[in-house]
Amino acid sequence: MVASTHWLASATGMSVLERGGNAFDAAVATGLVLHVVEPHLNGVGGDLPALGHDARTGRTFVVCGQGVSPAAATAQACTALGIEDIPGTGLLPATVPGAFGAWLLMLSRYGTMRLREVAEPAIGYARNGYPLVAQAAATIAGVAPIFTEHWTSSAEIYLPGGRAPGPRQRFANPRLADTLDRLVTEGEAAGPGREQQIEGARRAFYSGFVAEAIDAFCATEQVDGSVVGPPGVDGHSRHCGLLTGADLDTWRATEEAPLAVDFAGHQVVKTGPWGQGPVLLQQLAMLQAAGVDRLAPGSADLVHLVVEVAKLAFADREAFYGDPDHVQVPVAALLSRRYAAERAALVGSVADRTLRPGSPGGSSPRLAVRVQQAMVDGGPWPDGLASPGQGEPTVARGDTCHLDVVDQWGNVVAATPSGGWLQSSPVVPGLGFSLGTRGQMFWVEQGLSSSIGPRRRPRTTLSPGMVLREGKPYLAFGTPGGDQQDQWVVPFLVNHLVHGTDLQAAIDAPSWHSTHWPSSFAPRVAEPAGVRAEDRLGQQVLNDLAGRGHRVSAAPAWSLGRISAAGIRADGMLMAAANPRGMQGYAVGR
Repeated sequence: MVASTHWLASATGMSVLERGGNAFDAAVATGLVLHVVEPHLNGVGGDLPALGHDARTGRTFVVCGQGVSPAAATAQACTALGIEDIPGTGLLPATVPGAFGAWLLMLSRYGTMRLREVAEPAIGYARNGYPLVAQAAATIAGVAPIFTEHWTSSAEIYLPGGRAPGPRQRFANPRLADTLDRLVTEGEAAGPGREQQIEGARRAFYSGFVAEAIDAFCATEQVDGSVVGPPGVDGHSRHCGLLTGADLDTWRATEEAPLAVDFAGHQVVKTGPWGQGPVLLQQLAMLQAAGVDRLAPGSADLVHLVVEVAKLAFADREAFYGDPDHVQVPVAALLSRRYAAERAALVGSVADRTLRPGSPGGSSPRLAVRVQQAMVDGGPWPDGLASPGQGEPTVARGDTCHLDVVDQWGNVVAATPSGGWLQSSPVVPGLGFSLGTRGQMFWVEQGLSSSIGPRRRPRTTLSPGMVLREGKPYLAFGTPGGDQQDQWVVPFLVNHLVHGTDLQAAIDAPSWHSTHWPSSFAPRVAEPAGVRAEDRLGQQVLNDLAGRGHRVSAAPAWSLGRISAAGIRADGMLMAAANPRGMQGYAVGR
């Protein structure tokens, strides 16, 4: 079974399984195709967290493809440039591209196929073209003036003949095809062995021609969004990037143990606090402590409880989460049953309008000054930004992709590739892809859990998930959506694990999320007590929530969330489901 956010990617993954590949082979092929066909949502220059379960050993693990900040990324470097808030666009917020290295680690350690076998579909779509989804076409049209005037390397790729492509138009990126093909070819030149060739391709990317091109381009000045407003307008700054070839050369994707909590008779598994994954675990622990099983699905009581619990968990995210290689994160205390019960007891009958981090294990919380100010400012989001929760809101915003794979042997993968958005950073000349801008998630202010510093992982929103049953894999799941990723999956998991709703129905159920705390993306605005809810919940529920003090904003039906999932039922049958919202998610199996 394969489920993902794009039909061509899911079909590609299924073709790999049908050729005898395992879930890890299929995940890599699926992810590489996503890099090609959804360039407004992710790219080869982006980042990637993944969860995997290896049926041979019974191990569940995390692959971290979150690239680190440059060695030169310091608060002093930012203040010397007059930067108080790291922009969301341009070269300045670029971190090491981690996605490609993570795919290669997964393929080398757990796959069975050669790199060319899993990369050929992506190379083919990049060279020969594919139907461009409407959102990608609209994104390109929206930034076309910037490309024409400032980001000319992007114009060469995305404005063929000087025009933005239309929806469903056949679109190709032959320069990206050349890059991918050269990576495979240089890998093959490294030796006859499968692992030798994968390592050769890794070196070509991180120490060879890709790193050299990135190094040269980051030394140039490019327009960015360090002044509020859309990039490229008069008054905007131009900055070089801090990223160098040496930063790429010294970085490698890593593997680590996941975090988990018990919920509804299952174990829910997530990545570490360098992402926001633990925030889902905190919510589930609080919901269980609060007796969520007693509340009816889609009821005002349930929505109120879920929203109020989310506020508490995300407040802890703001105060404590960061790269545990550089800061102390009290993970064990944050995920303890005692702390969950303590926090759940704070939920009242009306909407809270403050940001209340706790003191897990006696730790003292500290919030960024900008976070505190955003909570004071509040109110509607500025013009020119997406509605809260519909994507990852940033100036020239991007979003994310997701994929889930399960094979006949019981291997399972959940991965959330993102970053390297075409609209957020100019294309690296000669490579055909853009760099990620994940550095915007750092604070220049020092002494915080997510302060900027050399070679640190930014605290991302990327958050694949997995559910285990008695230590065995049951379900891989996830969704795009920035801060909403670990909100939209809460009603999904409650519906499926607590109430027994089947997988597709749990995805299809009306969804909602809070916009209470500051966004993780520039310009970091907040909407205290804000709730965005699909109108399918019903006017009575929406009115009830408003009566409890929530600032309710009705979203159109079928507009919130892009969850997909794949797993193994108790009887051994495989299952998968995809999101109908957006009309491009696809689940396939046989």
